[in-house]
Amino acid sequence: MTDSLPELLANPARPVFLLGDVPPGEGTPPGKCQTICDKFQARSKALACDGYIVYDIQDEPSRDGTERPFPFRKVMDSSSYGALLRRSSERPCLVYKCVTVANFDEWIDTARREHGHDAINLVGRPSSSTEKHYEGPTMVEAMKICASSKNKMPFGCVCIAERHTLEAAQARNRDYPTEHQNMLRKQQAGAQWFISQAVYDPEPTIRLLKDYAALCRQKGVTPQKIVLTFCPVSRRKTMNFIKWLGVRVPPQAEENILAAEKPVDASVEFLCDTLKTILSDTVGIGVPLGISCESVSIYKAEIDGVHDLFRRLQGILLDSRGSPWKVQWVEVMPPADGKSCYDGDENNRLQQLAKVRRFGSDLVPGLMGVALGGALVAMGVKLGERRK
Repeated sequence: MTDSLPELLANPARPVFLLGDVPPGEGTPPGKCQTICDKFQARSKALACDGYIVYDIQDEPSRDGTERPFPFRKVMDSSSYGALLRRSSERPCLVYKCVTVANFDEWIDTARREHGHDAINLVGRPSSSTEKHYEGPTMVEAMKICASSKNKMPFGCVCIAERHTLEAAQARNRDYPTEHQNMLRKQQAGAQWFISQAVYDPEPTIRLLKDYAALCRQKGVTPQKIVLTFCPVSRRKTMNFIKWLGVRVPPQAEENILAAEKPVDASVEFLCDTLKTILSDTVGIGVPLGISCESVSIYKAEIDGVHDLFRRLQGILLDSRGSPWKVQWVEVMPPADGKSCYDGDENNRLQQLAKVRRFGSDLVPGLMGVALGGALVAMGVKLGERRK
């Protein structure tokens, strides 16, 4: 029996691989929403991902006092779009939700009962330098709602390595960063996993992972899985946007990426090296990891870069575990009319393939399945010869 997405996210022995998507703009006609959804999931069929992240985008006009590189557009509800994506792709969705929504408990009930979701990721109120009234619960209250016996909605939270720098601590008049303490508090409130902000500078992430691991050992608790997020860029505008979002990008890395002949390839290469650095510097600390990839724009080169980056990061993380692994493709049997299952466009071809990932003890059953499929095909050939 296949594990559910919450079980995969909470399982320390199994890495998890996710692909991020942003819902269409609010008010998009249903037919167009379906087209957007179909296009995304058709492109991602070639990726061995465990599920999709559906983001909840909030306006943050005063994040750092600078103009937003991309104009803010309100998007449709993450749970509604996630339900559409889940039905179309038959893959589970981890739905992000900012707690600034009235009747939050009703939203949870709708997400679970009507939309079929079994995992959400809570996001706190948008940062702001001005006093602003927000509807909805606080983060503490939202976690209690999710963990209540009425809802029992498995949830995770966001972790931000940029808040775990010495500069960030000094800005808050602290002697040392405290993001690891925030994570443990959320874990004790019921958070079963964490998903990072996009990573471009490995050092804050390494410090956060080590400090979180040490704090968990001190308190006698098991660290939860941390899914590291990566986002390729191919142009300065996108680079400016991820920095506006609070992502820390080393100046030399930014210069090298944007000066490259193919910036998106340079960013993919840099992010692969970044993950390798994180893995080598945190080996043995006991914090389970996962990978998430996303594009923060609709620029084709960056969307294509996400797919290349996903495959490469997946291989790097699995190789680092030191145990055998494989991604197995099983071709669907040809139709009875004898027509090739590859007739038509690339989307149709992908729909004829069923993806199965095998790890560890699943290896033998996987090989048996392939052998059985081969035997069935051989039988079909023999029968065809007899008819002749």
